Amino acid sequence: MSDTIDVEVIYALPDRQELIQLKLPVGSTLGDAVQASGLPQKYPDIDLQKGKFGIFSKLTRPDAALRARDRVEIYRPLIADPKAVRAARAAEGKAMKKHEAD
Repeated sequence: MSDTIDVEVIYALPDRQELIQLKLPVGSTLGDAVQASGLPQKYPDIDLQKGKFGIFSKLTRPDAALRARDRVEIYRPLIADPKAVRAARAAEGKAMKKHEAD
């Protein structure tokens, strides 16, 4: 049995994505993978203490143990609340329909 695991760390930016493939020791954590990727040094807005992270789209804490072939995802903060955007769009649509009916 191998004493290392293969994992990917991905960080999606508005215009591109960074994908880093790593070999880490068995027992490594999500935080270890993020640090080993070098992405926090390249993108200072990545904060291991306050940031949001996941494994295969499931929100996960930095101290979570990794398994072979896990995909670690670094999430960026939302610019706008999706619920508020949908509500504003729906209200806009209702106003347009009301105008068309007049």
